[in-house]
Amino acid sequence: MTEIVTKPRIKVLPKTERPGLHKVILVNDDYTPREFVVMVLKAEFRMSGDQAYRVMMTAHRRGACVVAVYTKDIAETKAARATEAGRAKGYPLLFTTEPEE
Repeated sequence: MTEIVTKPRIKVLPKTERPGLHKVILVNDDYTPREFVVMVLKAEFRMSGDQAYRVMMTAHRRGACVVAVYTKDIAETKAARATEAGRAKGYPLLFTTEPEE
């Protein structure tokens, strides 16, 4: 009697890596009015008035504050649009992005 040995078929699936997340950071400056910063945070990042005020004050006290975390494309777009809103009014308002660890 012949013994039949069957090997399991193993299918190797490529692992799809999640896109890396990026932080959007508000950089403090001494010229942009607080009310304007709060308005931009509410408009671009869909924050409540309270949330926006707290983020603005944290950036004011510490020099910078993480506003939100998104995929790279969204983070860069939001940072650019928020920075441009300040530039359009003549303010040095600055939002940057950096990869999240």
